[in-house]
Amino acid sequence: MRRKIVLATLVCNLGCSLALLGPAYAEDASQFVMKTTDTESTGEFTVTLQGENLQDLFAYEAKFAFDASKLEVVKADTKIEGFSVSPIVKNNEVTFAHTKVGKVDGEKGNLDIGTITFKAKKVGASQVTWTSMKIVDHNLKSQSITLSKSADFTKIFSDLAGHWAKSDIMLMVSKQIVEGMDDDHFAPDTNVTRAQFATLIAKALNLKEGTGLNPFADVAAGSWYEDTVKKAYAAGLINGVSDDTFAPEKNITREEMTAMLMRAKAQATGTKVEDMTASTRATFSDENAVSDWAKHSVELAVGDGLMNGRTEQEFAPQEHATRAESVVVLKRLLGGISAK
Repeated sequence: MRRKIVLATLVCNLGCSLALLGPAYAEDASQFVMKTTDTESTGEFTVTLQGENLQDLFAYEAKFAFDASKLEVVKADTKIEGFSVSPIVKNNEVTFAHTKVGKVDGEKGNLDIGTITFKAKKVGASQVTWTSMKIVDHNLKSQSITLSKSADFTKIFSDLAGHWAKSDIMLMVSKQIVEGMDDDHFAPDTNVTRAQFATLIAKALNLKEGTGLNPFADVAAGSWYEDTVKKAYAAGLINGVSDDTFAPEKNITREEMTAMLMRAKAQATGTKVEDMTASTRATFSDENAVSDWAKHSVELAVGDGLMNGRTEQEFAPQEHATRAESVVVLKRLLGGISAK
């Protein structure tokens, strides 16, 4: 009980000194910097609060602004001896305070004065801004300092760390064209169905509503992909595997993806696939495995840099396309369209 009373008194003294004494002196030489070593993570981010040319730092109260819908405060810590007040979170602001104890001088020179760890709630970019710093010396003279020190973070899907397509996938996620399988996983190396890729193209090109015509008997009314298949069909981006069959749940092959991709480019640029010519001619050891109907599209896509081979020697036209590959080719398509 005695210890609780002492701690409560310390907190009160710190709060009172910061709130009532006001800016009694100017410590112009002191500077405050916020740094982080990890701007990209699958979960948590830690910012380090640094003081430079400190004259007599006995106590401080630091305030930070952040988007509470994207970040949550995990913990705050300091290596300075004394007593810390647990982080106080209110709406989109967190306050962290610390005081030394007893008749001792404040800290001097350059040092890390504390750390705050945040956890990202969702994939994407977020920011933390150090907005103010109130400091008290060992004589209880205080100063209020307005700051605007920001640190930017990006939470990535846990299965994208080190993945070859990470940057392109995260860019397309930021544009809200693609989503993860859940909050933490993108599943970049899983296969893509024909309906899923048609949906991605329709979303990427922001296609308007279709005519309502659905020639495919296997695209059921009310299915999650019905509307986007209609849009893609009306825009001339997709064909069926037969006159009345689309095979929406079938994993798409790389040559099928290439054909859809080039039709999408033709639609976006107001031309026809058959009228396009490739910038360069690439050869693969398995080019005989490319279906006749897909040969021109493969030649165009590879020549224009929209598609690469699975290896330098093989295009792998009959292999199934992955989620990562589908996102990357759409990113390249949109980049080429916007550059024209």
